Amino acid sequence: MATEILEKPKTGGQRKHAPNYKVLLHNDDHNSMEYVVESLMKTVPSLSWMDAVAVMMEAHNTGIGLVIVCAQEPAEFYCEGLQRRGLTCTIEPEC
Repeated sequence: MATEILEKPKTGGQRKHAPNYKVLLHNDDHNSMEYVVESLMKTVPSLSWMDAVAVMMEAHNTGIGLVIVCAQEPAEFYCEGLQRRGLTCTIEPEC
């Protein structure tokens, strides 16, 4: 009786990585700069005071500030946290 050896199909050996997402803060005329900086620091713990000020100023001067680039789940979490604090925030895939 002959024994067959089955080979696994080759997949190229590389996994596709999930895309990262950009968390974007939109400028608004309703919240003070101090409140925005405080909200950024409380919602995204990895941001220092200087980072939060830079994001706030970018949003203030250009209309949109890049908060953080990360995996989709934490991006959604951060965005929702900023929205709960009354800030306008969106996420989009990083290209």
